Amino acid sequence: MKTLISLLLLYLVAIFAFGSRLGNQYSIQGQGDASTPRQISPGLFASLERLSRLVDITYCVGTTGITPPFSCASRCNDFPTLELVTTWNTGVLMSDSCGYIALDHGSGTGNVNDEGEIVGGKHQGAIIVAFRGTYSITNTIIDLSTIPQEYVPYPSPDEGGSEPPKEPEHTCHNCTVHMGFLQSWKIARTAVLPALKPLHEQYPDYPVYLVGHSLGGAVAALAALELKVISRWDNLIVTTFGEPRVGNDGFVDYLDSVFELTSAGKPIETQMYRRMTHVDDPVPLLPLSEWGYRSHAGEFFISKSDLPPEPSDIRPCIGDSDPRCIAGSAGEPLRTTGQILAQERARETPAWTRGLWDIPSRFKLWQLFFAHRDYFWRLGLCVPGGDPIDWGRDKYPNFTTTDEL
Repeated sequence: MKTLISLLLLYLVAIFAFGSRLGNQYSIQGQGDASTPRQISPGLFASLERLSRLVDITYCVGTTGITPPFSCASRCNDFPTLELVTTWNTGVLMSDSCGYIALDHGSGTGNVNDEGEIVGGKHQGAIIVAFRGTYSITNTIIDLSTIPQEYVPYPSPDEGGSEPPKEPEHTCHNCTVHMGFLQSWKIARTAVLPALKPLHEQYPDYPVYLVGHSLGGAVAALAALELKVISRWDNLIVTTFGEPRVGNDGFVDYLDSVFELTSAGKPIETQMYRRMTHVDDPVPLLPLSEWGYRSHAGEFFISKSDLPPEPSDIRPCIGDSDPRCIAGSAGEPLRTTGQILAQERARETPAWTRGLWDIPSRFKLWQLFFAHRDYFWRLGLCVPGGDPIDWGRDKYPNFTTTDEL
């Protein structure tokens, strides 16, 4: 009883001590760049929503599969203009990587009405490289989080031959990355690059869209850096959903520089790297900063807990750690205190259920399952119509105003 009273007092202290601070953190908008929008445009919203469906399709790889021309048990029928190039599945270990490469010749937007007709304006062709998440994302993060590996984004000898690579425009100083994420890309690249490079040579004007969810977002980040810095591909557009922290301060500075994510005066919506986060998803804050990891810039923050979001629910963020975005929501003291109370009530449960490696209560692993999947739709289940929670939901409005995928 005494413990419970103490925790209730802690709850009240949290309200008093942190309430004003949290309330004030949202006033930064008025203190910063007045040109920074408070929400994204309808056109960008439509593009991000379509990309979320494309990454959801990756969960068919390794299960029921994707077959030519572009058919699967999930959302493939939403994209009648796509042509499957290849899929890959490297296994079920922590270094697993699954995904697909598809080609879109640009005959329509990829939206289909109830009569099966393509609706919306035209858009240019595109190459899509989609990386699936893993069902063991927490195991991957926790088990390897204290083993950072030096990051040198140079091609292997089988890619560059015996001659040394050309000096890149951007250099990564004192960079380390999560060993599990880097291993996933090293394995995946042996399947991805031999299929992707001929496509890029055949269609040099097609932008290359790299999309990934969860672990797939981390792998997409590493893939994009190699293609941008080493292969010198300029027409890349990277979009990740629930991407975990990939590396240390040096790595983050490097990625921000390569994709010009902190360039002053550059419109946020023109960024070539969009990192989607969600108010209830703790994975973008893992591995912990205490372990030497840091989030990079390019964040677009979904501030609404429930599905579906609207354009007004998605906030462009400034810098690597905007307190109006996931960095601020993660420290919400009332939620943390509530979890402490729940832990206290469950004190009789086995020790292994109360957390690993002294992870703060806001990152309890059992809470990741749903919030980490809620990006426009509930991602991660390869069945007709997607996850059953989305069955019967209306489609998002077709906001398309540009030729972006």
